[in-house]
Amino acid sequence: MGQVLRTLSLFSGCGGMDLGFEGDFDVITEAINPKIHGDWLSYVQGDTVRLPATRFLTVFANDIVPESRRAWEGYFSKRRNIDCVYKLGSIVDFVRKAQENPTVKGVFPKGIDLVTGGFPCNDFSLAGRRLGFSSHKTHLGTSRLNEPTIESRGQLYIWMKEVIGLTRPKVFVAENVKGLVSLGDAKKVIERDFQGVDGGYLVVPARILKAVEYGVPQTRERIFFIGFRKDTLTKEALKALTSAKIPPEYDPYPVQTHAPMETECLLKYTSAGQALRGLPEPEESNELSQRFYSKAKYMGKHCQGQREIALELPGPTIRAEHHGNIEYRRLSKENGGLIQEEIEKRLPERRLTVRECARLQTFPDDYEFVVKHEGERKFYINTTMAYKMIGNAVPPLLAYHLAKRLEEIWDRLFK
Repeated sequence: MGQVLRTLSLFSGCGGMDLGFEGDFDVITEAINPKIHGDWLSYVQGDTVRLPATRFLTVFANDIVPESRRAWEGYFSKRRNIDCVYKLGSIVDFVRKAQENPTVKGVFPKGIDLVTGGFPCNDFSLAGRRLGFSSHKTHLGTSRLNEPTIESRGQLYIWMKEVIGLTRPKVFVAENVKGLVSLGDAKKVIERDFQGVDGGYLVVPARILKAVEYGVPQTRERIFFIGFRKDTLTKEALKALTSAKIPPEYDPYPVQTHAPMETECLLKYTSAGQALRGLPEPEESNELSQRFYSKAKYMGKHCQGQREIALELPGPTIRAEHHGNIEYRRLSKENGGLIQEEIEKRLPERRLTVRECARLQTFPDDYEFVVKHEGERKFYINTTMAYKMIGNAVPPLLAYHLAKRLEEIWDRLFK
């Protein structure tokens, strides 16, 4: 497989990007296009396939949310020893510590090949107030500042840039909502700032990736920034990546695998029904993430999150929002439900469960999102936080496409 590529993950959340970059997890078979990625189908079992592991290995992960760390560690501890990998706290504080005393050991690991990060997107989102760089929220995401500063949530990508400068990886991958593109010149500013890390990075034009075009059963769109450390690139790679049109053999973005209708090369979009098949109704499940779901009342068809998902189509974008904005798995006939077979069975009206949201995000079923303390009544990862973690995550399958593409061209890029 080649040498392990050490990955430092920022704004890690519950680990969607990390899982995708490491691989070795299950997805439904319809999500993988055998015409393009036949080598990904070595471990098919029934309706699912175990994706091959990659060369990437997460050696540092970070977030400010305790529940995210618990979910991350709960899953990754099944794969290997992850002692001290996930650091809880603000990246601003970690960077300050590293900058104020460079001799301090252990702030960031050495020998980092890749830095990834989905810097906070709420302030750029089309669904939010769109304050962007002018956000007054602190880097802890809580209280408000009198004036926006480089420590505000809308400018946390600056601190990702600082980490890149401190660790000097060969590659970085940054992710955000597509709404950033339409927020003034935010995209150009961020590209320019990343380019300026010690003057040593080449940032290829950012690109919006539609998750549904990569087998993810969800209409999610995100923008990705990819940068390469110039002094590690071959002459050929440097020339290719700075050309007006990057040659296909050097393009770091993955090729499309799915489309609205099947073609000679592309598969039809993966549907919500395919993603959710086999799941029992909540009252029949022993799995906590499937048993729990939002009980928010129906607010009328004109409000956000009040629609029934169409099982024959890709699911809606899973949002990191409160219970009333979680889409319905099914509506009653009185509220406009269209799944006749389920209406006839008198199955109850309800919203998507936590597990159903995770399935639409391509998290495997052994990734736990609702967790209970042994011998205690209270949940330390509850339904509200579980929805939020899943909605904030990068779909692991989309991240896997990025990882495999970088892995594919890695030896061609670097000296």
